[in-house]
Amino acid sequence: MNKLKMGTPLTGIVLGLILTVLGVLVMLIGFWKVLILVCLFGVGYFIGTLEKPGDFIREKANKIIPDKRAQPINLKEEIAREQAEIIANLDENKASNNSEE
Repeated sequence: MNKLKMGTPLTGIVLGLILTVLGVLVMLIGFWKVLILVCLFGVGYFIGTLEKPGDFIREKANKIIPDKRAQPINLKEEIAREQAEIIANLDENKASNNSEE
């Protein structure tokens, strides 16, 4: 596979063959069927290259459908907590600057 680098004659031949096969498929079965076939091949290739496809699918599904046990975030409380942390950090910086002078 190290021989398949852009600009080499072998890569040109391989890409030419792939595009020729794709063109023949478009002429024989139609554009939309070939498009679906190529998309399904891409999905299969992607899933085939994953080390743990079950974990990947579970992670994506959890983003779409969250766990029922997960508690929603109270945005107002989170903002208030962040603001309190920022104010505390500013007070610490002022105190450290005053002690250095």
